[in-house]
Amino acid sequence: MSNTASQTRTDGPVLSARPSRRTMARTATGLAALLLATVIISFRPFQPAGAEGEGGDILNQIGFGSLGALALAGLFMFVDRRVLAALLSPWWLLLLAFLGLGVMNALSPADSIRAALFAVIGIVTMAAVLTLPRDADSFSTVLALAGFTVLGFSYYGILAMPEVAIHGGDGMEPQHAGLWRGSFAHKNIAAPVMACLSFAGFYLWRRGWRWSGGAMFVLAVIFMSQTGSKTTLGTVPLAIILAALPGAMGLRFLTPALLVAAIAGLALATLGIVFIEPLTALRDQIAPDLTYTGRTALWAFMGESLAERPLTGYGFESFWGTGIVLQADQPFDRDWDIRGIVHGHNSYMDLAISLGLPALGVALVAFIIAPMRDFLRVPFFRENILLSELFMMMLTFTLLNAFLESFFFRRADPVWLFFVFAALGMRLVARFQVHSSVN
Repeated sequence: MSNTASQTRTDGPVLSARPSRRTMARTATGLAALLLATVIISFRPFQPAGAEGEGGDILNQIGFGSLGALALAGLFMFVDRRVLAALLSPWWLLLLAFLGLGVMNALSPADSIRAALFAVIGIVTMAAVLTLPRDADSFSTVLALAGFTVLGFSYYGILAMPEVAIHGGDGMEPQHAGLWRGSFAHKNIAAPVMACLSFAGFYLWRRGWRWSGGAMFVLAVIFMSQTGSKTTLGTVPLAIILAALPGAMGLRFLTPALLVAAIAGLALATLGIVFIEPLTALRDQIAPDLTYTGRTALWAFMGESLAERPLTGYGFESFWGTGIVLQADQPFDRDWDIRGIVHGHNSYMDLAISLGLPALGVALVAFIIAPMRDFLRVPFFRENILLSELFMMMLTFTLLNAFLESFFFRRADPVWLFFVFAALGMRLVARFQVHSSVN
């Protein structure tokens, strides 16, 4: 959507220059599709331990480093400077400063720097995916090419490599046997990715791309249903309704309020029953077995640990799997053995435990308040409205999913990348008009 701020460059075009501009536009669109498909699939597909961009993996280091360089080259070669400047949110910059402090505060700064670089490369790549397409048709082409590539990989795995694309009964999670994960490391990553692809399909369908949009939506929903994630299946229609229905009824201004209400309600229903005594007592009376598959025990432990370092946290990537956790007492009645946990299954808590409560406060503004404000500022042009509602669907889903899974700044996690995609995309469509097609 880089054309939105560069119309003065194309006024009064020289006839002989038109093929060159068309070629550059197609190149930018193809590059955006390549970046999106590659960063979501990763350089280690079909490997349970290899899809997260682990720091010690030389293939991921080279691959994601090259991807970041390619994204930067695309940004500087094809994107107008005013569009690039619009991406520089002060809240995001402040949050990245907190990330830098978290790296300095880490137990192993070298490993922490590597993990932070993966996260930053993901942000830069998503910024390129959003800004390289010159109009809504080009952006739709990017979504279609990348989306069907991701779906094709995952369905190929189910058909040709079921032993790796479907959870088995061995390992630490035999209860997941038979559930689909496709090319991803875990079903809890596959399900949210398919949810976001279903939103992309719905967007394409609304733009008039009936066959491609409908096919993407149906294929994504079918795959999602086989991951066994009931939470995802329930949240997808909720996200669509919250994002699109108020606008269809002429009540678009209600959408941000409804999302904030949903976030607040889920916060009380998850973290609230752990840290707010009246809600804990109410849970004990009404649903004493409500632990979100043992997650409440993790959150309670994280809360106790955070109370010891509320301002700075424990450093980026410096809590789970370290001596702080491995040497902690393990009560016999705790639902999960925290010594084998890799994250806290709550993005907000994990961000606070890594970077501190002040960083969490900044994140709440950058991740929730700023995108909601941008949604209300979107100009009333058809393409802007449709795109803003696509990004709102993704934001709604990922922000709610973040209460049960951890992905904020989690290296090149596809769920984190789709969240960044939606947050930065909302910022752009609130500031520039998006055209259907630019000749």
